[in-house]
Amino acid sequence: MRQIFLTALMMSLLPIAAQGDSAPPPVDQRALTQMIKDGEAVAAFLEAFEAGDKLTEFSFGADQGVGAYIGEGRRFTRFPRADLKGPMEWASHFPKREGGANATSCVACHNAPFANGAGDIALNVVVDPAHSGDPSQYLERNTLPLFALGIPQRLAEEITTDLYLQRDAARQAACSNGKSSAKLSSKGVDYGTLILTRTRQEPCTIEIDSAGLKGIDSDLVIKPFGWKGNHSTIRAFTRGAAHNELGLQAVELVGDQDGDFDGVTDELTVGDMTALTTYMAALERPVSKMELADLNLIELSAQESSAILAGEQLFADAGCASCHTPSMPLQDTVFREPSVVAGFFDVAFPDGSDPQSHGFTQTNGMAFDLNGDQPNNVITLQDGAAYHLGALEMDGDGQPTARWFTDFKRHDMGPELADPSDPLGLGASKFLTRSLAGVGATGPWLHDGRATSLKDAIISHGGDAKDSAVAFKALQPLEQGKLVSFLESLTMFQNPKDN
Repeated sequence: MRQIFLTALMMSLLPIAAQGDSAPPPVDQRALTQMIKDGEAVAAFLEAFEAGDKLTEFSFGADQGVGAYIGEGRRFTRFPRADLKGPMEWASHFPKREGGANATSCVACHNAPFANGAGDIALNVVVDPAHSGDPSQYLERNTLPLFALGIPQRLAEEITTDLYLQRDAARQAACSNGKSSAKLSSKGVDYGTLILTRTRQEPCTIEIDSAGLKGIDSDLVIKPFGWKGNHSTIRAFTRGAAHNELGLQAVELVGDQDGDFDGVTDELTVGDMTALTTYMAALERPVSKMELADLNLIELSAQESSAILAGEQLFADAGCASCHTPSMPLQDTVFREPSVVAGFFDVAFPDGSDPQSHGFTQTNGMAFDLNGDQPNNVITLQDGAAYHLGALEMDGDGQPTARWFTDFKRHDMGPELADPSDPLGLGASKFLTRSLAGVGATGPWLHDGRATSLKDAIISHGGDAKDSAVAFKALQPLEQGKLVSFLESLTMFQNPKDN
């Protein structure tokens, strides 16, 4: 049985646990699946959500496998140690270690403005994926918030499905005509062009030229997680983060092996990973000050409201919205774990095992509706009515919409923001369009936290975003302030009853 110790209190809004409290027992994936098979899907969802909540809040100890055998008698390190190449030391861990381990709990880093939020500059992660051992080649990453991650994954799934259909239609046309092209787009965003050429008629064989794609990979899978957009699912990103930052190795990552040589195996069960994924997917969404004011949860003066509205228009006029797409419709609001969309579920787990052998199946998978099943941020209005502030917003036609402020594409941000190295081969200066949902409460900004103000972050944009930065600089100081006021109005809110 894993034991848990008191998490260091990062700020007053973090949940407080009594010293000596025990961690939740390992989550049994088969038990969750059986509940769903028995018609208890809602209970299974709530149980997974609660377990995920506890897993993110508590600080793990060595007996539960937190940390790793770094070498030099150390369990944690803030900096990559590719120089430690001895038996079982940092450079020998598997999967290949990028950084850390450097924390004992999720909320040790994800804590601003409250638990599950972003992280200050002191909490930046330093990684060396290439094991260069050269500090000049290290990458630095600022901590992003964990709220409502089911929204970007579902958007990515729907966009990917659209792109698949457009590619497949072009494939049929190429089989008939010898050649075709597909202009790929979804939810108002242009993802470039595919050229398809028939190389054999019977059976039809197609060669696809993907050089015309814009900001996405040739597999057409939209990857909404990671600063480089290199993970398609919450689960995949969390597996990596648990390994690198906490030294907690999921069973589905290493099987029954001890890949970080800390003497502990089975550190996170398949059920634990399902619980963590479900929890982050179902956390409350970011909000806006205008929405909070409309609900009488905060007060905004007429001058403040006017500045925010003017700033939103200036944001569009400066071209910022061309990449930070303000909103996208969501046709199917049900989040599923595992997903049923190709590219968003593990055919095999990284350790080589079949997910079904662990009781993890699409047939009886976890599911909840982003349109109102989230447990948090159900508030009581002044008239006594309940309002689900954690659920998706509705557009003017009453249809669910996600105000996520991204196009889910990688863009060239110019040489000044480029990484010193490019271990993923995605482009040193290319980054996924950072979501602006909640951006007013998540500073510092940019991939390495170098911008201490939103104004600094805007001015630092180069490459594909240079014109927008130039347009911002050309604004009068008062207008610049209004645009920043709009960004600052994109914030987080937590119902005190959910603490």
